[in-house]
Amino acid sequence: MVSVTGAPDAPAKVGVSIADIAAGLYSHASILTALLNRERTGRGERIDISMLECLAEWMMPPLYIWLGTQRIPARAGVRHNMIAPYGAYACADGSVIFAIQSDREWRRFCADVLRAPELVNDSRFTTNELRVKYRIALERAIEQLFAPWTVGQIVERLEGAGIANAALNDVPAVVRHPQLAARGRWVEVGSFAGPIQALLPPYNLAGVAPRMGAVPALGEHTRDVLAELGLSSEPPDGGGGTDATTHAAGDTCPT
Repeated sequence: MVSVTGAPDAPAKVGVSIADIAAGLYSHASILTALLNRERTGRGERIDISMLECLAEWMMPPLYIWLGTQRIPARAGVRHNMIAPYGAYACADGSVIFAIQSDREWRRFCADVLRAPELVNDSRFTTNELRVKYRIALERAIEQLFAPWTVGQIVERLEGAGIANAALNDVPAVVRHPQLAARGRWVEVGSFAGPIQALLPPYNLAGVAPRMGAVPALGEHTRDVLAELGLSSEPPDGGGGTDATTHAAGDTCPT
């Protein structure tokens, strides 16, 4: 994953813990599948999740490109390594992200966004394969034509041409994102430090409200958990001290 992420001259790790998240998602799906199968057949299941295998699944496009062509897709930063133009492009006051997904969109982009219809017939750019091959010249031309215009002006043109586009948000902008507010994704939950904001999980089941309990303090539920396991939270032999041990049937273990 690192080898295909980052700028052409510098690989980079992804900014969130994708291996852990991927394993959690595949575990979740596997557990639900096993439960459904048990309802139908009465048989249980053993689940074995590997973070390596989860990320290998996510790497299918570059893996299959290698198997089929012996080529390794190049790192392209915020841009796409197999489609052009696609990604973040500089304007007068920032960057705009857009994606050209077909030759039909490319023609609309040249006419309505770049306002340079002559590029449609440029022999270097007539197909996506050629646009990727001549990416440097293409992207230089786009940013030269974007240079006098603001992000807002280019976004207005992209919207008018029906071309997918987006702003390049930082973390605070995501927190303030109007779509999250419009869909009521932020809720207030309790914590040992007072009320805090928390995101609702994205499952959105119509008949099941998400459980948004308070964030517990360190050790707040230790006694309850140990009691469910049939263990005592008191140290054996009446011993004192702050390092609690638990015991059941004469055995001890640290907590």
